[in-house]
Formats: sequence, C-alpha cells, structure tokens
Amino acid sequence: MNKAQLVEAIADKMGGRQQAADAVDHVLDAIVRAVVSGERVSVTGFGSFEKVDRPARYARNPQTGERVRVKKTSVPRFRAGQGFKDLVSGSKKLPRGGEVAVKKAPKGSLTGGAAATVKKAAAKKTAAKKATTAKKAVAKKTTAAAKKTTAKKTTAKKTTAAAKKTAAKKATTAKKATAKKAPAKKATAKKAPAKKSTARKTTAKKTTARKR
Repeated sequence: MNKAQLVEAIADKMGGRQQAADAVDHVLDAIVRAVVSGERVSVTGFGSFEKVDRPARYARNPQTGERVRVKKTSVPRFRAGQGFKDLVSGSKKLPRGGEVAVKKAPKGSLTGGAAATVKKAAAKKTAAKKATTAKKAVAKKTTAAAKKTTAKKTTAKKTTAAAKKTAAKKATTAKKATAKKAPAKKATAKKAPAKKSTARKTTAKKTTARKR
C-alpha cells in the first residue's frame, strides 16, 4: 500500500479524499518534524518513532569486500508496539470491522504525548525563525553604522587635507608678499646716505662763504 492507497482507504471515514489526504500529510509532517528535532513520538498500541545516533564505524562494501569507514550519523527508528506485534504474529486476530489495531487515546491524554511533541516542534521552529530575523536585523544595523562611520572618517580626511592645502597656500602667499616688501626697505636704506652727502655739501659751502 502506498500513500495514495492509504488516502483512499480512509477517505470514506474522513468525509472525502481531500480531507483524508490533508490528514495523512499533517500526521506524517508532525512525526517527521518531531523526530528530526530529537523528540520521541509514541502511539500506544502502534509503536514509536525516534532519532538514533550511530557512531563512526567500519563496514565492508558488499560488492568488493573492501573495508570502508562510515561517518557518524543519525537515523530514524520505528519500534512496533506490543499490540501491533501481537496482531502481526497472529497471537491476536484482527476483527472484521472497527479500529482495534490501535487503542483509542483516553480522554484528556491528548494534551501530552504526540500532540505536545507537535506543539513543541512548532514552537521551536517559530523561535528559530524569530532568532534568525533578529540576527539579520542586527547585522543590517551594524553594517549601516559601519558605513556611516567610514563616511564620516572619509569626510574628516578630506576636510583635513583641504585645510592643509589652504594653510600652505596662505603661507606661500605671505612669503611672497614679504619677499616683495624687503627690497623696498633696502632701497630706502640706500637713499639715506645721499641725504647725508647733501648735508655735507651745504656745510662745506657755508664754511667757504665764511672764509671769504
């Protein structure tokens, strides 16, 4: 019996083929998710599903007989319940009608067991999604802050470089102005002796006049 045949087998009891297909999908999905997360799914009278860790070991290739190292892995395992075993072995007979292969869960027991396992798996998945979203948001904020800091540093460097260039230009201009003013002072200094010579000539003329 495959999945489609299983759906057809319970379609009449579920009220339609689509409802039966949805029920089978939901049950299998819940079992798989619970086992993957490390939970044990137990159905009284039917069996239990659980995750088993296998350590690293050596095995032999059946075709070549070569010894091969097998890595550590995890595998799903199903253990049949006692009621299932008794029916398969023939110690108990299947009734012609009714659902007696699996015992019905007592009232109030659905709050635990497989139902609780399914809820835990869903809660873990939701928490993992929230944690991933929070990490992405923090990473985006950190990246944006880093970009802003880099932009500020670049702007500061540009401003410092521009200030240095401006200061250098001012210093060069001041030196040139000083250099131009210096010769004028020297020329003024040279003209001063000429006045002294004129004064000497005037004194000489006065002396000559007195002698006459």
